[in-house]
Amino acid sequence: MPVGTTFIGLAASPGIAVGKAWPIDRRKLKTPRARLEPEQVPAEVARFKAAIEAADAQLAEVREKVARLEGSEHLAIIDMHRLMLKDEMLVAEAQRLIQSDRVNAEWAVRRAIRKIKASFSELADEYFKERRADIDYVGERIVKNLMGEGTEVEEPPPDGAIVISHDLSPADTALLLHERKVGAFVTDAGTATSHTAIVARALEVPAVVGTGRLASIVARGDWVVVDGSRGMVLLHPSAAERADYEEARQRLAEREKELLATRDLPAETHDGVRLQLVGNIEFAEEIPNLLAHGGEGVGLYRTEFLFLARQDLPDEEEHYQTYRRVLEAMAPRPVTIRTFDLGGDKLPVGTRVEAENPAMGLRGLRYCLRHLDIFKPQLRGLLRASVHGHLKIMFPMVSGAAEVRAAKRLVAELRDELRREGIETRLPPMGIMIEVPAAAQVADRLARECDFFSIGTNDLIQYTMAIDRQNKDVAYLYRPLHLSVLRTLRFVCDAARAAGIPVSMCGEMAGDPLYVLVLLGLGIHELSMNGPAIPLVKRVVRAASAGDGQALVAQILELTTAGEIEDVVKLEMARRFHGLLEGDAAIGPAGG
Repeated sequence: MPVGTTFIGLAASPGIAVGKAWPIDRRKLKTPRARLEPEQVPAEVARFKAAIEAADAQLAEVREKVARLEGSEHLAIIDMHRLMLKDEMLVAEAQRLIQSDRVNAEWAVRRAIRKIKASFSELADEYFKERRADIDYVGERIVKNLMGEGTEVEEPPPDGAIVISHDLSPADTALLLHERKVGAFVTDAGTATSHTAIVARALEVPAVVGTGRLASIVARGDWVVVDGSRGMVLLHPSAAERADYEEARQRLAEREKELLATRDLPAETHDGVRLQLVGNIEFAEEIPNLLAHGGEGVGLYRTEFLFLARQDLPDEEEHYQTYRRVLEAMAPRPVTIRTFDLGGDKLPVGTRVEAENPAMGLRGLRYCLRHLDIFKPQLRGLLRASVHGHLKIMFPMVSGAAEVRAAKRLVAELRDELRREGIETRLPPMGIMIEVPAAAQVADRLARECDFFSIGTNDLIQYTMAIDRQNKDVAYLYRPLHLSVLRTLRFVCDAARAAGIPVSMCGEMAGDPLYVLVLLGLGIHELSMNGPAIPLVKRVVRAASAGDGQALVAQILELTTAGEIEDVVKLEMARRFHGLLEGDAAIGPAGG
């Protein structure tokens, strides 16, 4: 391997780490297949059940260790994996295969896991694709128990080590972070929504995923540089390269410390316009990290995790306890909870839909209004939790006013039900996500039905441009500053302003400091992003003028191509905020 070999993956968690590699073998075991004699079946079923019990005990031990960590990001994920061990689709199906097909338990588990994963096959949504890995983690743990293999990392890495593996389970990540201060994570598999990436971002540990084959090449003790902002891993860097990156790491640490100095200051422009900077979260365990970066609330709390890898539906009490925990942790700050964004390509395990293009079928609010057995327990849980904090309810994938009215009627009916049962509630503000062009086009009418708007730019841009940004052939068309996108955003903001309701943004565009002046000029009131992105966005806001933003928006709306608009915005931001947006320079090696 030549000196300084570069591997390019996906930027999963920003930051730089320089250290020695600590490879962990997490490749799947080769599963044996054996035919059983009839008299062997009862003992094989017993062996399978013992492996399940052992897996549950192992995860309980991991959870106990991790629970001692203040603000642990792993507990809900580990709990989810323990629930999977009790799922009938896994347990009953594997046991049936042992008994009816007379196959060994290892092979039965693999077949049952494949059947469950088929429920997640061909999904367009990257988050739900990644949840198939959870099922694999659980299956692998059972198989290892059956084969007498170790399930945990046998030897903890030294402090500052660069952990490199084909993939890492949540339990792996939890134990590694519990035992040592890991310098960085690198995996051959995974995406930006994998658990390793989510947890690494929450704990601010640099991470690169999807490198392809690094784990099969690297040896323990090899020098490695990880640049989590660029998605780059440098194997066998020279001494000079290590020194350069170490200097860059120190510069980055100093920059972050400087940015956090404004954590408790308001995001207010020179001309007195105040923005709320809030966070996108999925688990309550992410809250400490959000608050540490100056988050003023939660702008998007995703609830789909309650459905993942389970056969039964979450009941009202589970909803209530989940939302209460988040609201109490954030009180008195606002928490915007998005109702289930299910349907189309996002369905509970075991649910199938017959449609040629499910992504354009029943989704979001449409799906929930059709499946009241799912929607009512969530809404009742939300209403019960409303007394424990500042709750805002947000409905996803809305395309027209009739859907909003139906949802509001249902909330009113359920609140009356709860009142008759003697349960206290508050009527929270109710708003919608603007992520479908149809909703954007009738935003002036929808504004009369809502207490707030939240623009989901990830989907809105994709639907507007008719592209899938995960598709490399058309990903180049994903341009937040395309004139059609800007015109759409302006219309939505104007409609909200005319109706006197606030408008927020919760897509990736909200957390990119390059767009701050444009978003100020459009009249956005709130930006929701990952916690670590807040300090830099706040610094830009505090150095900006909303009037300048309005002038910039007026200028770029006269241009035609996305390239022309991007050039003007980049030039203007570099001129006005010199030194603030040099993030790329700050994280590269000196002179790079």
